[in-house]
Amino acid sequence: MRLPEDAFAAYGLPGEPGSEGFWAAVGTPASVPAEGGGWATLFLWRGSPARIGFESWSPPVALDRWGGTDCWYAQVRMPARLRVTYQFLTDGGAFADPFNPLGAGGDRSIAATPDAPAQPHWPVLGAGADQVLPLPSTRLRWTSGRLGGRRTVRVHPAGGGGPVVLLLDGDDWLYLHPAMTAFDAAVAAGDLPPVTLVFLPTRDREVEFGCRPGLWEAVRDELLPLVAQTGLPADPDRLVVAGQSLGGLSAMYAAVEFPDLVSRVACQSPSLWWAPGAADLADPLAGPLGGAVAARLRERVDLSGLRVAFDVGEHETRMLPHCAYVETLAAQAGATVRVSRSPSGHDRASWRHALLRDVAWALG
Repeated sequence: MRLPEDAFAAYGLPGEPGSEGFWAAVGTPASVPAEGGGWATLFLWRGSPARIGFESWSPPVALDRWGGTDCWYAQVRMPARLRVTYQFLTDGGAFADPFNPLGAGGDRSIAATPDAPAQPHWPVLGAGADQVLPLPSTRLRWTSGRLGGRRTVRVHPAGGGGPVVLLLDGDDWLYLHPAMTAFDAAVAAGDLPPVTLVFLPTRDREVEFGCRPGLWEAVRDELLPLVAQTGLPADPDRLVVAGQSLGGLSAMYAAVEFPDLVSRVACQSPSLWWAPGAADLADPLAGPLGGAVAARLRERVDLSGLRVAFDVGEHETRMLPHCAYVETLAAQAGATVRVSRSPSGHDRASWRHALLRDVAWALG
């Protein structure tokens, strides 16, 4: 739908859309209150036809062109309290928003509605292909007999190091979101004790993060001894496992099946709908409530030694019942449980704050 020219002024953009004065004022995405609640958010793209691809919250949104100019725009209705990852999709590829200073890797940006809470300690590193995130200097070459193949595991002693924090999907926290920098800042601010971060990359998420013992046997028998050999302070007796989506499922599975190894968990948007074969169904979330983990917890498992923090996006409406059921079962099994909801869909951009907060709580 074509916007009237004065609609752009409501977003603080003066002059004719597409003029140099107009582009000089752009700092998108910009939001104004929408009639009936939520926000109307303006996204702008300069150049060729494009769509906005959102990580999980919405299907792609096509942009309209302003007359014969190089200005492409979309006014997107967003609910209250939303943080979302997005990129511009063109025939030439996928790109970060050149007008948005908050990036997530080289080809993604992050937008937040004005009422979304702040994310302290996460730096603004910019967007675009020239973005280079700082990386831990310690690298381990892990050749796993149980998992097969070789992988590079990075290790970082935040604040000098301490309890091990195992970050599942570690490459995302290295190359898309600067977890090393955020943990350093949280430790320096006193919001988190010193920890030793271990960034665990995955080769096949569906295989490794399904409810199977192989990954956790390999972590126990192969990876943690390698970390000990670095000479860095790394206390495996206070191990915290942090995972998201399928990683959150795997973390919870490990807490149930490997209690001597995993007694502290921080999981965001865990895929607790998962059961054997569910991923092959037309609607994987339509299966039994809580999936395989709930079925195991109904067997009267003792979780009295576990501290587990659950965080799910407010806008993940179909995930919420699965997670709420497992949260209840975990508490009934004796675990110390923390429950929170983030202003997001199934999106790593909003898992960032919960990651720091819940790791600190798990070590509490």
